[in-house]
Amino acid sequence: MSPHDVFSELVGQDKPVETLRRAAAAAARIMAGEPDPGGMTHAWIFTGPPGSRRTVAARAFAAALQCERGGRGCGECHGCHTALVGTHADVHVVTTEGLSIGVKETRMLVLRAASAPSGSRWQVVIVEDADRLGERASNALLKAIEEPSPRTVFLLCTPSVHPDDIMVTIRSRCRVVSLVQPPASALAEILVRRHGLAPEQADWAAAAAQGDVDRARQLAADPEARDRRDEVLSVPRRLTSIGACFDAATKLETASKQEAANAVADLDLAERTALEQALGAGGTGKGSTTAMRGAAGQLKELEKNQRMRATRAQRDAIDRALQDLVGFYRDVLVTSLGAPVAMVHGDLAAVSSAAAGKWSPESTLRRLEAVLACRDAIDRNVKPQVALEAMMVTLWRG
Repeated sequence: MSPHDVFSELVGQDKPVETLRRAAAAAARIMAGEPDPGGMTHAWIFTGPPGSRRTVAARAFAAALQCERGGRGCGECHGCHTALVGTHADVHVVTTEGLSIGVKETRMLVLRAASAPSGSRWQVVIVEDADRLGERASNALLKAIEEPSPRTVFLLCTPSVHPDDIMVTIRSRCRVVSLVQPPASALAEILVRRHGLAPEQADWAAAAAQGDVDRARQLAADPEARDRRDEVLSVPRRLTSIGACFDAATKLETASKQEAANAVADLDLAERTALEQALGAGGTGKGSTTAMRGAAGQLKELEKNQRMRATRAQRDAIDRALQDLVGFYRDVLVTSLGAPVAMVHGDLAAVSSAAAGKWSPESTLRRLEAVLACRDAIDRNVKPQVALEAMMVTLWRG
């Protein structure tokens, strides 16, 4: 695989990449007026666990469809480059920083998808978090997928094809590309070769990140990210009473809220400043004053969207913490059973071993299930504090 190839970032995804390459080549032959060789369709769903890089796969496929060198996805031509960096006129990405994608936004997307591409190839629509489509939004998208324009391709990214994540009728009209969590060894190789990490540091970061290359880079480069991980992984040792359970839940919820606030603070300020300036803030004339008085509705809408983004950022921060705990209890279970597999948190092998000597495999499994249940509860809009408290009590009792 060429280092400039559009699929080069998809570590450990050989089978899905092969499928996408065949489809892109078939699409290029269709554009050349040749008989349809099969392998290409107008609607795709990219699924996979955290770290499988669903959106990266969708963007790479979009670039290959726009590739000017026979759909090879060379990564060097104008079509590939602009598709990857987000400036291609015929590649539209729908993302949301809130909790859901609204029907209004989806209808605008459908209208855009119905138009012919401005270039000579395909109109590509990527929905990064298709699992956040509401019912009305899903129905609007379904209609577009059922009656597609001849040169439009839909790429939907979602954790799974379970009905909770994607409407069954949408699923039935799409081809599914199932991505996997890349092995730690492949991830470590990428960290060494492309990001200059020392092999030992890369091995640790790849294992601790559980297949997520972005998380691995963050752990390797950001001391604060490592400190947050250490704090989370100290939770099992601190659960010594019911009071300690509630304290641990509060600390984790508060820390996630602060992490989210730090992550969005600069963007929030920039957005508000830009909007106020557009509405005439700082002006001295009568017109500026009148404009600012009439701007309350727009500022209120901005604040609403920013609160939704902060909520999403907090949930993402909690999910990263819970993923670390999943890795810890998995390590304890592996140690208890003597399974010949690598540890996730190898730097905590002594702690995992001590826990394995204290807990039965059954109680460890109950703890692991409690963390997974907490993730599911928060995903279903249970208040994080409530879900975390319930989880901590189960972790303490086993």
